[in-house]
Order: sequence, then structure tokens, then C-alpha cells
Amino acid sequence: MALNAYLNKKVSVLTIDGRTMVGTLLSCDGSMNLVLQDAIERIIRPREEEVPSEEVPLGLYIIRGDSVAVCGRVDEELDKSINWTEVRGEVLGTTKHV
Repeated sequence: MALNAYLNKKVSVLTIDGRTMVGTLLSCDGSMNLVLQDAIERIIRPREEEVPSEEVPLGLYIIRGDSVAVCGRVDEELDKSINWTEVRGEVLGTTKHV
């Protein structure tokens, strides 16, 4: 499985409902079920909202494979240089199964 190369590495996961989780990939299986260690959810707010974007700690977190849209490696040096509370962006829609 291609994700085995990402084991014990920091990954970002985008779910089909538009959520973004970041954490260390602890385990995965053929159904794309993922276990993230030290996971956080990044909630990126639109520009027009006055509330800052935020990172919500999740700890050890399991993501069901049928919820995963994208999983990719994180450039940890670049990631650390970003103040995620200041990042703004458009709201992502959900992915539809056809």
C-alpha cells in the first residue's frame, strides 16, 4: 500500500466532508482507515469572519477510510513557519459519491 511510506511521518488528511486533520500516521490498512497520533484539526475561517482560524487538538485519532479524500506528507519545516491562526480561505464543499 502506498501510504506505508508515510508511516511515522507527519501527514495532512482532507476528508470528504471538508475537514482537515494533521498528525503522525501511526497505522493504515487496505481500506484506507488511518490512525493519527498527536492529531489536530485545522479550521480555516473565511476572510469575512472576525473569529481567527484555529487548531483543535484531537490526540490519537482514527479516520475511517470511506471518509478520506486526500492524504499527503507535510513539509514539517514549512508547516512550523506558518501561523495557522492568521490563515484565511474559502470554505470547502463536501465530496459527493456518484
